[in-house]
Order: sequence, then structure tokens, then C-alpha cells
Amino acid sequence: MNNISFISGQLYEIYTKRIIDILFSIFLIILFLPLSLLSAICIKLDSKGSVFADVPERVGQLGRKFKMFKFRSMINNAHKLLRTDPRFNKLYQEYKKGSYKLKSDPRITPIGKIIRKHSVDEIPQLINVLLGDMSIVGPRAYYPDELQDQQKKYPYTKSLVTKVLSVKPGITGLWQVSGRSEINFDKRIALDAKYVDNISLWKDLVIMLRTPWVMLTGKGAV
Repeated sequence: MNNISFISGQLYEIYTKRIIDILFSIFLIILFLPLSLLSAICIKLDSKGSVFADVPERVGQLGRKFKMFKFRSMINNAHKLLRTDPRFNKLYQEYKKGSYKLKSDPRITPIGKIIRKHSVDEIPQLINVLLGDMSIVGPRAYYPDELQDQQKKYPYTKSLVTKVLSVKPGITGLWQVSGRSEINFDKRIALDAKYVDNISLWKDLVIMLRTPWVMLTGKGAV
């Protein structure tokens, strides 16, 4: 029975899931177009810089790196400044210590706080889904240095990381609907690995149905 479930999951991941990703992402791009345009205008009026965030590449399936599209919710060049500007040395150490999440981040813009809380900044990732870099549902897309540093901190997670990188990362996923940024790396990667072990159409549908509530309430967002 386990072998049948495994084969079924593999077939779903390779074929059905991709078809659903394409159709659903096109639908969501059309649905969220007014909100996306409004967000873009607000971002430009709120602070200097591009509408899209200038973020480092993420690690995708099988370790392939890709450019993730996100609405900019921080000051211009926020990621580079965090790592290179002496003013942010203390903040960067806090960032690494907190599993690459900050509960209070001075780089976030006023509009950024709103779009991050309700995950509006994630909408452009639908472009990544169409390009085949991501899926609608899947594990978190991690930064290369995040994976490297966190595996040093939690060495027992290395096998879990390998498993997680066997599939495409997702816009939403099991960890996102289970606490989001309130979950540290070791628990987050364990949830991602659990998702990979039990990947199925039914479980993806459940996660997709739970996602709008998380977006509306902003639960666990930073």
C-alpha cells in the first residue's frame, strides 16, 4: 500500500501538479490584478526604489538557484545593506540567530508592513510558478546562506534539507499555514519534509483552502 501511495504521489507531482500550477496561477494572476496594480502604486508612492524586491537568489528543486519575484516591502537594497552596512551588524546577527526572521525590522516600509502581513508581497511569485521555478504548494524557498548557516546550527536537519530540495518550492505550504514566521528552522524544515513524504492532490487542496485565512488574519507574519 505504501508503494502504491508513493508511486501515486510521484505521478501527481510530475504531471497533475504542474497542470494545476499553470491553470491556477493564470487564474490567480487575473484575480489579483487590481490588487497588484494598487500595491505597485502604493509602493512607488511610499518609498524610493523598484516595485519589485531586489532579493538574492533562492534555492529551488535539486539545488538550482532562481530569481524570486516579490513586491518590495523594504527600503531599497535592504538585503544587501543588512549584510554589508555596519549600521545593521547587530540586526544581522539577530536575523541569523532567529532562523532568518526578524520580529521587528526597521528596514520594512509603512506599506511594506501591510503587504507583508497579508502576504500581498508574495503575489508576483505566480510568475515563478508559470516559469516552472515554483509550485503553488510546496516547501519554503530558502536562501543559500540560510540553508548553509541553519544546517550548521541544526546539523541533524541535513537529511531533511536533501528531501525538501527534491521538489519545487511553493508560494504556500504546510509550514506557512502552521504558524509561518513563528516557526524556527528545525521545525519548519521538518514540516516541509513531512509535506514531501505525503505529497498528494488532496493535501495540496487542503493547504490551498487554509491559505486565504492565513493571508486575511496575517497570523505569524513578520
